[in-house]
Amino acid sequence: MSGAVPGIVTITVVAGTGMAAVVATSVGLMPLYGQPSLSLDGWRAAAPDLVAGIGESLLIAVPATVLAAVVGFLLAMLMLGGGRASGLVRVVCLSVLAVPHLVGATSVSLLLSDGGMAARLAAPSSGDGWPALVGGPWPIATVLELAWKESAFVALVVLAAVAPGHRQRMEVAAGLGARPRQRVVRVLLPTAAPAVAAAALVTIVYAIGSYEVAWLLGRAVPEPLPVLAFRLFGSIELTDRPAAAAAAVVGALLALSVAVPALAALPRLRSLSTGGAS
Repeated sequence: MSGAVPGIVTITVVAGTGMAAVVATSVGLMPLYGQPSLSLDGWRAAAPDLVAGIGESLLIAVPATVLAAVVGFLLAMLMLGGGRASGLVRVVCLSVLAVPHLVGATSVSLLLSDGGMAARLAAPSSGDGWPALVGGPWPIATVLELAWKESAFVALVVLAAVAPGHRQRMEVAAGLGARPRQRVVRVLLPTAAPAVAAAALVTIVYAIGSYEVAWLLGRAVPEPLPVLAFRLFGSIELTDRPAAAAAAVVGALLALSVAVPALAALPRLRSLSTGGAS
């Protein structure tokens, strides 16, 4: 633990200084021009969009995290099973991780948009037309892209956590008369639960703060918090800068409100899983 202290201190100082500057900007203490003056004008200006932005961010992050966790766990099961399928799935997961999210979002757009590959292949049987998956009334394409990318991350995290001793645990369970389904439910799932939870936490925090995927694939209104903050930050109206900072602060608080309770619960989940697996 002592070896990690310098890194933790460095990250805390850098992140804390940046966050303090954003908070100061949101309340008028670091204006682009004029004298600093404590004001909540930026918060008032952004307030209607902030509420909608919180809802949109959660509407994207929660389903994407659930899908990524479920698919990632299933992929990890395939890799733990051994054989040719295991090696192929591992190569695919590593390949997916190597693709930047912006490239992935562009690929999903070319696949799922109205004039995309999927729409053209389904044209003879699409009936009334291809559904609006990109930029439609629901952020479906955004959720699918994040789930696709992050499921590979979840799978590799679970594989790294569960693989040591996995075969022995399964052999012991089989020797005690456990059927394949019982071995998955009573042994594999409890053993993998802490890794799935930790990877899901990383996924949901990333999804809450993700800008490029939601900007490229999502609907124009309402905007998730990162898109709202970026748009206001790039506005030609310099008075929009405090509102942009307010959106960034709310996004950070939303991520912290998810991360802090989850981090507090992870040790308890790990102890329960250890007891259940034993």
